Amino acid sequence: MTAWLYILRLKSGSLYIGATTDLKQRYHDHLHGSACRTTKLDPPLKLVYSESLATFSEARKREAQVKRWTRVKKEALLSGDLAKLRKLSKSRKKVK
Repeated sequence: MTAWLYILRLKSGSLYIGATTDLKQRYHDHLHGSACRTTKLDPPLKLVYSESLATFSEARKREAQVKRWTRVKKEALLSGDLAKLRKLSKSRKKVK
């Protein structure tokens, strides 16, 4: 079963990250304020990113991963700036 990671840009400018098995229905629910409290109070302006994954479990793992990213890294993903995304993805070395 195909599942989706998706990112919405909200009216406040914030990003909402989620996972679903029915992207069209989930987006419809967000637009009409019936998906979650966050998008009921801060409505989405646009679906800005979606990524297809093989299973819902994979989509949830990817959602958790992207949610841990910085805003700059998320924006690099949204803009398709792969070079910047790679640069931001490099591990930080611990300084002793």
